[in-house]
Amino acid sequence: MHTHHQRRVWLFGIALLGLGIAFALLGLGIGSTGFESLLAARRDPVALQIVWDIRLPRTLGAWLAGALLGLAGAVAQGLFRNPLADPYLLGSASGASLGVAVALMLFGGSVANMQWALRLGLTGAAFVGAVLAVMLTLVLARGVQQTLRLLLAGVIVGVVLGAAKDLITIASADVLQAIQGFILGSTGLVGWSACAVMAAAGVVCLLLGWALAPVLDSLSLGEATARSLGLPLGAMRAALVVVLALATGAAVAQTGLIAFVGLASPHLVRSVVKTTHAGLIVLSTAMGGLLLMSADLAARWLIAPQELPVGVLTAVLGGSYLLWLMHRRSARGGVA
Repeated sequence: MHTHHQRRVWLFGIALLGLGIAFALLGLGIGSTGFESLLAARRDPVALQIVWDIRLPRTLGAWLAGALLGLAGAVAQGLFRNPLADPYLLGSASGASLGVAVALMLFGGSVANMQWALRLGLTGAAFVGAVLAVMLTLVLARGVQQTLRLLLAGVIVGVVLGAAKDLITIASADVLQAIQGFILGSTGLVGWSACAVMAAAGVVCLLLGWALAPVLDSLSLGEATARSLGLPLGAMRAALVVVLALATGAAVAQTGLIAFVGLASPHLVRSVVKTTHAGLIVLSTAMGGLLLMSADLAARWLIAPQELPVGVLTAVLGGSYLLWLMHRRSARGGVA
């Protein structure tokens, strides 16, 4: 039976990887000029530039951002022992939004004809805001010893920083207009440099998350059981919070606020296979990448040549999936 479960996990992982490659290839042909640019790429330098410098990094960037959010979602749900936990619980989303709002206010509030320096400034501001928000949460929670206190501190920090962001956007109409793209989530400005940053963060977070997975397994059995195993829970919880903050901050800084990917990815994996947290983290990473890349392709294709905000699409699809999941559990007599 154990061998059967392992085989099923491996097959599911291979299927996710295969679908990811197939969707990535499909993404090379989706855009305002359709498959014409892809077919003409060999002989037309402009078409080659469209495919190589715009479509490919955007498609890969969507996968990487989704992978980071899926990984962070699996870590958050294991850390808080709550299947409804998502990567933004420690206030990182509100911190990133506040960082972008402050940066826009300092830059004059306009993102028209945005230069790469300005784009880099917004990305850095989002990442710094996300990390500072998590640090503030840790200070309020007095460390990582008590999971409930950490959760409540994250909620409080999220509300307060969100209110501060709202005050800045209300004070400046230019900032309000410019920050909409970040709040709605977008992969349109992801380039090769953003892919490199997210890939580096993804490798570090995946290795750390996989190494710390036994801690999540022990926490799932209860606090007392985890302590009885002699694990240094304080240090390991702190390391898991670092993984959560780094993965979430790297993704949010590049693509804005993408809803439900981090929450839904572990749910989808658990609905197909039963595995330990080591397998769950790896599979949730692949599932998150596939989900966001699929949503990005749909956002580009549905009303082409215009685009839908990918964050809105993931919110609609993710919310619909969770509603269906609640309905199915209620129909079976389980707890929603």
